[in-house]
Amino acid sequence: MAHSDLKEKLIDAGKVLVAEGQDDFTRGHISMRVPGDPGHFYMKAHSIGMDEITMENILTINLEGDVSAGTARRHSEVYIHSEILKARPDLNCVIHTHPVYACAFAATGRPLRALSQPSALFYKALGFYTDTINLIRTHEMGRGVAKALGPHKAVILKNHGVIVCGETIEEAVVALIMLENAAQVQLIAEAAGECAPEFPEADVRKLQHDISRVDQFAVNFDYLVRRVRRREARN
Repeated sequence: MAHSDLKEKLIDAGKVLVAEGQDDFTRGHISMRVPGDPGHFYMKAHSIGMDEITMENILTINLEGDVSAGTARRHSEVYIHSEILKARPDLNCVIHTHPVYACAFAATGRPLRALSQPSALFYKALGFYTDTINLIRTHEMGRGVAKALGPHKAVILKNHGVIVCGETIEEAVVALIMLENAAQVQLIAEAAGECAPEFPEADVRKLQHDISRVDQFAVNFDYLVRRVRRREARN
């Protein structure tokens, strides 16, 4: 994929995330590894909303968290992205947000259960970071988040928010929305009373496989982009 096309997809991703309620003022951020250059990644700049990403304010950053190209201000939590991408060469996209239900769920300290189809994506595949409620502003803290992520593609930060990663932008965006939905369903179900027994692991694993295909992430991401563009056209 051409670099300009990838940046356009970052712009679309930011708009989709805001449309899906993943914004928290200017605090959320998204990054994507530069094609053909695994030691650098593109990242949203500081002081703008995710729906305000443009070709001009996307930064290029190295795996030490230093800006290589761009004049916009860099996020102080850049080390979430640099340390995860450094530790996990299989991942290319990192998103950190503070969605309401996932944040509420993160405060419970409870494990995510297979109570809904979206939750199956994270069945026994969700890290939990408990070192601090504070911003991740140092290499050491970033390494702690990467360690908590482990072999997974998502990690909950206790009393803080979530980080969801993917091999593609499409995977990370759609998985993040699914994690928020899973947290919402579990909070509602548990608040209603005792939940019925979960399905057998083999059944959950089969669904996990079925909903984690690359083409499924792409189809759903493309739909969300079309929906955002229809709203923009109406306005």
